[in-house]
Amino acid sequence: MTSLQIMTTPTTSLCQYFGTCGGCMTQHLSYELQLQNKKKALEHALSTFANNVEVQVFADKEYFYRNRMDFIFHAKGLGFREKYKSFFTVDIEKCVIANEKLNTLLKEIRTFFAEKHPSEGFNAKEIDAYDPKKRSGTFRYAVIRTPQNDESISFVLNSNSPRISAAVELIKEFSQTTTAKNIIVTYVPGNTDHSTSEEYFVVKGTDVLKEIILEKTFQYNVQGFFQNNFTMAEKMHKYVNDLLKTYDAAKAKQAYLLDLYAGVGTFGIINAELFKSVTIIEAFAGCVKAAEENIKINNIKNASAQVLDAKHLRRLFLENKKPLFVITDPPRTGMDMKTIEQLKELKPEVMIYISCNVEQLAKDILKFKTRYDVKSAALFDLFPQTNHSEAVVEFVLKK
Repeated sequence: MTSLQIMTTPTTSLCQYFGTCGGCMTQHLSYELQLQNKKKALEHALSTFANNVEVQVFADKEYFYRNRMDFIFHAKGLGFREKYKSFFTVDIEKCVIANEKLNTLLKEIRTFFAEKHPSEGFNAKEIDAYDPKKRSGTFRYAVIRTPQNDESISFVLNSNSPRISAAVELIKEFSQTTTAKNIIVTYVPGNTDHSTSEEYFVVKGTDVLKEIILEKTFQYNVQGFFQNNFTMAEKMHKYVNDLLKTYDAAKAKQAYLLDLYAGVGTFGIINAELFKSVTIIEAFAGCVKAAEENIKINNIKNASAQVLDAKHLRRLFLENKKPLFVITDPPRTGMDMKTIEQLKELKPEVMIYISCNVEQLAKDILKFKTRYDVKSAALFDLFPQTNHSEAVVEFVLKK
């Protein structure tokens, strides 16, 4: 495999914080060049498996696309970590990759907290922004989520702080002024750096958000994962659905689908109409609970969801379910070797591998090389102005 050459022709950044903020990495490159580099990276990853795989590229907005941001409270306001300096925060008034509704909610938070103590601002004792060096303080994050028809703000507090009661009262006051439908208080220990937790309560609204993808309704918990770029996520789901429709077994509804690392069941539910039965597998109980609810909401009769680590596929007894199709969407760390070995034992006719880490993808797919061919590959840019993207690779069992 030859080394990868990345092109770096400079352009002007839209963001005033670029270069200081540790978020975006590639705003100095034109978007066309960013896409070329991402395509080359995926082609490079696939070259470990097969030469000359044609990669389709799908993209949309290069700015104002994200529907989730985790803003850090600090002495001057809210922001993101400084580049290469994790203990320092860049104050952010507007983020150019966040959607407009999200930026509106950010402004509401900044205005409310700044006006509570005009002379002290975010330095006020009542606000007490968390200090990561001292591991003390109360307010840690404001997690803002703005899906198509919903929004939430989760205020993440240091559970070890003695000022929690005052902080909660302040949040309750804010909840009466904001346009956000849902306000949550989340607790995390002072010695960890998380922005989600199972320990939380609802101040206003509900802890469930809703998104509609390809006319299917999906609910998910405010503490859970969901794709942060709606437009591109829907394009990716449409692409996978169209791929599956090209197979006679799917068109005849004679095959079985296994949806691995399924989250709240989006892939399994969207494609259920093509299969005799769908098995949705996810290791996190909260996601499985949401998947079960989503199955009911969408009136899906041939799908089931269960809590199971993907390393234990043998417990599903899928050997007699033929032909078997698999959609696997693992985390950045990829699939465990035990999962890969058990998938190889099952010999699915078709496997759709969705990856947010092309380097890990290159390592994982090598383990299928003796039994599978790459039929197609596509890149979906869910993360413009960064080095990240989503890849969809279609594998077919060798005859």
